[in-house]
Amino acid sequence: MYVLTMTTQPLENKAQNIMRTLSLGIEIETIGQTRERVARAIQQVVGGTVQHLGIPSSYDPWQVTDARGRTWRVVADSSLNADKAHQAEVVSPILRYEDIPQLQQVVRAIRRARARVDSSCGLHLHVGADRFDAKAVRNLVKMINKQEQLIEHALGISQRRRNRWCRGIDQAFLARIEKQPPRTLEDLNRAWYGQLNTAPTHYDSSRYHALNLHNIFFRGTIEYRFFESTLHAGKVKAYIQFILALSAKAITARASCSKRRELNPESARYDFRVFLLRLGLIGDEFKTARLHLMANLKGSAAWKHGRPTARPEAQARVEAP
Repeated sequence: MYVLTMTTQPLENKAQNIMRTLSLGIEIETIGQTRERVARAIQQVVGGTVQHLGIPSSYDPWQVTDARGRTWRVVADSSLNADKAHQAEVVSPILRYEDIPQLQQVVRAIRRARARVDSSCGLHLHVGADRFDAKAVRNLVKMINKQEQLIEHALGISQRRRNRWCRGIDQAFLARIEKQPPRTLEDLNRAWYGQLNTAPTHYDSSRYHALNLHNIFFRGTIEYRFFESTLHAGKVKAYIQFILALSAKAITARASCSKRRELNPESARYDFRVFLLRLGLIGDEFKTARLHLMANLKGSAAWKHGRPTARPEAQARVEAP
């Protein structure tokens, strides 16, 4: 036990330190309110100015330049189940871990402005790819492939979204990077697209995976598309902490295993709690994250096969006068 503590704790600390330094961004899709109202709700929190850009007309963007000079955009999205006037996708500027409380205030302000979400809405999280080399990306792909069923189950991803907007790990891609592990991001590019793609476009079809590596080469971020949209500020924070911890673990891990873990719905709550703890989401700071991330799961968080019952002789001693 002493040796285990001494060897694992520094790695956990290193991963937690890294997760707090990663850059991030968020896209929150909403319906039911105009882009102007949503933009002005954001301004109420971040200060600055609001401007209607209107170009390109397909997105009809509104822009908030906040008190720190950062740009928040509110754009139309034709995939949302609303008329164009009431489609409002919020695109944040580059954020840091310490910006999470203000982001939560933004989310609450958007909800107070009477925007809402439905099954057509998603929430996308981005992590800056500058800390990722080919090994770290390979670790990330394998980690997610191993736990993919459990993650999908915990996050309650609809079958419709999994089929179209956030497909699972491409098994052919996984086979390529396991057979010939990429040593550089150029090698990874070839494995992802099937050939070297030096000029990726925004709407490349490979982007519609829950783990979108296309964005590394197009925008310089790793995009996580797992999430159903929400205007619950606590859930937004939980989702961010989860993907930051996952990213940091991939960066610090010496190696990873891709063998899929079969989902057992009866022990899913325990299994996901163990997964979260291994990612470093331990202690009071992450208590609410664990609460939200395990809310959809059945079983006991403390016992894999349910709380053990007392042996007959022990029960008899308890009942004896």
